[in-house]
Amino acid sequence: MLTGLSAFPLTPMNEQGINEHEFARLVARLSEAEVDSIGVLGSTGSYAYLNSDERARVVKLSVERAARVPVIAGIGALRTRDVLINAEHAQQAGASGVLLAPVSYQKLTDEEVFSLYETVCRSLSVPLCVYDNPGTTHFQFSDELHGRIAQLPQVRSIKIPPVQNDLTAAKARVAGLRALIPSDVTIGISGDPAAATGLLAGCDAWYSVIGGLYPDIALALTRAAQAGDTEQAMARSQALEPLWALYRDYGGSLRVTATIAELTGDVSQPCLPQPLNTLQGEARERVKAVVETLALS
Repeated sequence: MLTGLSAFPLTPMNEQGINEHEFARLVARLSEAEVDSIGVLGSTGSYAYLNSDERARVVKLSVERAARVPVIAGIGALRTRDVLINAEHAQQAGASGVLLAPVSYQKLTDEEVFSLYETVCRSLSVPLCVYDNPGTTHFQFSDELHGRIAQLPQVRSIKIPPVQNDLTAAKARVAGLRALIPSDVTIGISGDPAAATGLLAGCDAWYSVIGGLYPDIALALTRAAQAGDTEQAMARSQALEPLWALYRDYGGSLRVTATIAELTGDVSQPCLPQPLNTLQGEARERVKAVVETLALS
């Protein structure tokens, strides 16, 4: 479950609620593609904008549509109390694992973050993936803190930020972290443009945004890297460079992916929680051109 391709779909919504039909269709597509796991309520799933009842509903729908594919559900929240509620709801709904980022408003200390994971692990009967995402949480994990947290009984994976796009440097980064964590804790790469490099450098999983819309494309890259085919894996990533350029130019993957989903009819417009919005004007036209160039319709 915590290796290979973990595909993270959007949670289509408007101010009246979640578009359950569209969300269920996205999850069913991932199940049919036989991804290794489905990650819901990550950053791509807009978890921070949903209340506990909405999150519980998303997990329930996911498990129903995922069939035999394991579902990993995000449980992050500002207060530990709410994280525990989300964890309980996810487990009751049948999630196979949970994903936890140290969400904060006030800057957290290392001891506060460790205490968060320690407390949550005591309440879990399923594996936990540590979500290291300083771009949204503004918390910077040290490898030493990862090493401490990885000793906790339910921790089974660490989702790390993008590695350098240099295979030698990436191998050193992964090896340095792996030396500090138990052998049964996997390392997963996030940041789609770094996926090929991360997997070839020794990461066990790709926690993928684009995989949530185009699982076949992401699976092909993942399987090439898992087979040790450096040339093919890098070529597949390079072929997607027009998409990676959109990520760089428009503040990351969420707005770009949501815009693609609107343009291709996978979701209706609007699909993001206010005040977020998909790309408009010239930016939207540029995304449309990339969709056509890469035949992503």
